[in-house]
Amino acid sequence: MERIVNYFEHIPSSHRSLILVGGITVFWLIESAVPLIRFSYRKWHHAGINIFFTLTTIVVNFALAFILLRTSDWAVQNNVGLLQWLERSDARLPLWAEAIIGLLFLDLVGAWLPHFVEHKVKFLWRFHLIHHTDAYVDTTTANRHHPGESVIRFAFTTVGVLLTGAPMWLVFMYQAISVALSQFNHANIELPRWADRVLSWFIVTPNMHHVHHHYVLPVTNTNYGNIFPYWDRLFGTYHEMPGKDLIYGIDTHPEPREHSHIGSLLKIPFQKYREPVGEKRPEPETA
Repeated sequence: MERIVNYFEHIPSSHRSLILVGGITVFWLIESAVPLIRFSYRKWHHAGINIFFTLTTIVVNFALAFILLRTSDWAVQNNVGLLQWLERSDARLPLWAEAIIGLLFLDLVGAWLPHFVEHKVKFLWRFHLIHHTDAYVDTTTANRHHPGESVIRFAFTTVGVLLTGAPMWLVFMYQAISVALSQFNHANIELPRWADRVLSWFIVTPNMHHVHHHYVLPVTNTNYGNIFPYWDRLFGTYHEMPGKDLIYGIDTHPEPREHSHIGSLLKIPFQKYREPVGEKRPEPETA
């Protein structure tokens, strides 16, 4: 475990880039060979849009990285946060247990919570909406985030690092796992049911996360998880739905000119709010 900690403590930028590019490449090849849905779309054009937003996400996180570093160093030096409290208590944990607890807490505060809040607060939803406008969800969708949303998520991640008392090796480990799992669970693939049943006890699978991208409420407001599936089960936001019944996109922005052009997507948060249409239900029969 010490070797893993040492690796992430000094992980080169080139390795972090390789995780991002390598993940997209691997899942791109897999979903091209055995896709869940055979989309009739221009795959490279679609990827170009999402790679643009991936690059803006990288720029935002790189520009603000010093805040994350200083927050982590301050928390460790001043014994702030859950892990630092455990370190001072009699229940001193081995490194592997510290990593698991830290990853769980970072995933809750840095990923699940902002995702949940973005769906509940209209101002934040305007930015997160860009992620949901993708009508062809695949591995490149993972980092389809408006620059404004990247800032919002960074703020939550910083709070998560502070509350966790996470050292930087754990922050880098969390980010690497988060990127890889997000690419995996957005990929246009569906696991065999037996494999999904096993893996979904430990991580968020494509079968689980694809449901979140169904185009209408109330299904859109389920399955917020990124790494771990426990928070949705714990907080009552877990939902299952067959892959064949899914329709991607969002009901408020169904037109290609709105969800397939970078300029239009960048403007969405600053346009008039549109109320969700919601799932159409059959009219009750009258006697």
